[in-house]
Amino acid sequence: MKRTVLEMLKTASQDFKNDNYVSDKTDNGWEGLSFGQVDAVSSHLAIGFIKEGIHTFDKVGLMSEGRISWIVSELAILKARAIAVPLSVKLQPEEIAFRLIHSESKYLIVSKNCIRQAVAIADKLREAGISIVYLDKPDDETDACKQQFTKFCFYDDLVKFGQQHFTEYVDVLSERMTQVGEDDVVVITYTSGTMGNPKGIMLTHLNFWSNSHDAVQFYRLENNLRMFVVLPIDHSFTHTVGIYCGLLCGISLYFVDSRGGLRNQLKNIVPNIKEVQPDFMLSVPALMNNFMRRIQDGVAKQGKVANWLFKTGLKNGILYHGDGFHAPSMWSKIFRRPIYRLAEKVVFSKVRKVFGDKFQFFICGGAALEIKQQQFFNCIGAPVMQGYGLSEASPIISVNQRHRHKFGSSGGVLSGIECKIIDHDGKELPPNTKGIVTVKGLSTMKGYFKNEKATAEALVDGRLNTGDMGYLDEDGFLYVTGREKALLISSDGEKYSPEEIEDAITNCSHYITQCILFNDHCKYTTALIALDADRLKHFVKDQGITTPEKLLEAVKKSFYDFTTDYAYKDMFPKQWIPSVFHIVAEPFSEQNGMVNSTMKIIRFKVIANYKDALQAMTTPDGKAENEKHNLKVLEKYLG
Repeated sequence: MKRTVLEMLKTASQDFKNDNYVSDKTDNGWEGLSFGQVDAVSSHLAIGFIKEGIHTFDKVGLMSEGRISWIVSELAILKARAIAVPLSVKLQPEEIAFRLIHSESKYLIVSKNCIRQAVAIADKLREAGISIVYLDKPDDETDACKQQFTKFCFYDDLVKFGQQHFTEYVDVLSERMTQVGEDDVVVITYTSGTMGNPKGIMLTHLNFWSNSHDAVQFYRLENNLRMFVVLPIDHSFTHTVGIYCGLLCGISLYFVDSRGGLRNQLKNIVPNIKEVQPDFMLSVPALMNNFMRRIQDGVAKQGKVANWLFKTGLKNGILYHGDGFHAPSMWSKIFRRPIYRLAEKVVFSKVRKVFGDKFQFFICGGAALEIKQQQFFNCIGAPVMQGYGLSEASPIISVNQRHRHKFGSSGGVLSGIECKIIDHDGKELPPNTKGIVTVKGLSTMKGYFKNEKATAEALVDGRLNTGDMGYLDEDGFLYVTGREKALLISSDGEKYSPEEIEDAITNCSHYITQCILFNDHCKYTTALIALDADRLKHFVKDQGITTPEKLLEAVKKSFYDFTTDYAYKDMFPKQWIPSVFHIVAEPFSEQNGMVNSTMKIIRFKVIANYKDALQAMTTPDGKAENEKHNLKVLEKYLG
């Protein structure tokens, strides 16, 4: 049997034929397709693609919110032996044009929520010969849009054609599917570009087959779990765990209701969870931090007693559970148990109902999840299993298991992957020694599309240099400490990863939501911070603060709260703790280009944008001007 995605689909359509695979929210409630139906409809659509002139190894862009028709479209592309190019719905028009043209795409499959982005670059798409396949029903808007493109067809029409002409085309389709090989490229997925220009990552059938099999086996995923999908479907993490692991163990996917666009999607998350009652969800640190803050604010509104019990229960619960791997002392468990159990009964059991009555766990990736968040969610009974990976590795490299985990780590390495920590000379380093994280295995990418230089730099004898710094401990748990290119560099040339300090600041501060540290051969480290407007305004009103000077004192205290917190006290060398910070006028966001589609801050863009402020803070006069700037920014919270 070939190790391909199509063989996985074939097996799933037999083993889970009538089980639900994918579901969308409609006017009639939740409607879905079984594994057998997805297999059949994707064959019909593949015939429609072939009729439209999609040839072997043609590239087809996919830009849509998570939905049934995305899954069907991607599988149909693979059956036609073509290559999918998944695109984020949050990309700017010029970014979309770059990816489609660079990948040499012939078609763009697009939804109603994204068609305006395509119209904005219609001239470039026409010039590149890129046609449109529209996922939704025709309406007045699509009638106008159709005129902008050389060719415009509808998803439903292509599926219908495939149904009606199945016997006529079945031999052609079968031949295409038979020719699909393990080394055929499934997707060209573009890096999010947090450290530079995006590159097209080529991932093969064998890459996804290997990574999904390894992940299911390592994590011990049960059959027929129900998963609520919040993360973008173009995200490689969602791809492997949702689409492909789903084929192996019959996972049922429910996509957040995105009708009406992104704003409606965010509003629909909580009510959709109550309707779906999922067993688990995928998440990223930014989303978990948002969940945590909303829970904390919600409990605070319940009054002083509930808030005291919540905070005291958390503190005792963290000590009661230990680090998740090493059991705490018997005396600690006996002493902490009563208050923790009381908090569980009175507060935590009610709080976690926001995730549904059947909820078991989160799997978190995309960036490092701060240890305090892991402890928080574990205490309230909604544990977050932190993992690590990158798109170039298909993407999962390591993950904490429910039965074996360590808070603060990225878990154990999947059985099919060889992970080594090396120094800059390529020498393998012993346990607990920080170096460059490298991996090798069947899930390692084929390379970067049309970029041999970057491929040669990333892959040496099949071993992938992740560009991340980290270490393996004596128990085989991987700890990722930050990006190699993001290092702070002191005036004497010493280097340090900033991410852990940044996470500590935002997790311990009540008012700071984002933080970027900077040191480029300077005597001290500086920081850029974004503030939580709602919490600050509430604080001003509650405390009767009337001057920006008093408010700045509170922000400064909050900035350094991590230095006395039990989780971080004496954890970081003093030379890397920022001595001055600059309050940005607006948070880093996708709208201002400072955050990517996976909610990670694009460090190089932030530093370039605030270059003058960062440089000014390193001089006495500049520090004084920076103080004036901070006071001016804080004035708007006093009104």
